[in-house]
Amino acid sequence: MTEREYNDCVHLYSDNVYRFILKNLRNEEDAKDVVQGAFEKMWVNREQVISEKSKSFLFTVAYNQMIDHIRKNKRISLREEFTETALGAGSQQNNGSRILQEALSRLSETQRSLVMLKDYEGYNYAEIGQITGLNESQVKVYLHRARLQLKAYIVKPENVI
Repeated sequence: MTEREYNDCVHLYSDNVYRFILKNLRNEEDAKDVVQGAFEKMWVNREQVISEKSKSFLFTVAYNQMIDHIRKNKRISLREEFTETALGAGSQQNNGSRILQEALSRLSETQRSLVMLKDYEGYNYAEIGQITGLNESQVKVYLHRARLQLKAYIVKPENVI
């Protein structure tokens, strides 16, 4: 990968990687750190990165660094949690968003990442498998189970009110 190809990659994919990581971490500064680390690793390994596969490489590295970050924070236990209700969210749209965020937070790290990659970023099963290190059938099964959990949580009347 040349310097120009790297810069093109930064221009094309930085927003997508950032949104994906931010949706999972729910902390802007942590997401910026993870994305910066992913691009740094890509730069360091640019000689081995094939430019046609740079997007996949970048998302794979970012995903792995995000998982490492989550594990590190669990050990340190310095995570701050803010709910939208504490911030005064009261509109119908914010209520729906809040419910969805709560439902997503109940999923495992893997399930949440799979939902984000498939439904928010639009990757196909093979690409998701490559990014997460799972095979295609595992991706389908985990994603199906995650969607069932989301549906079960969202349709409960006590969660909607």
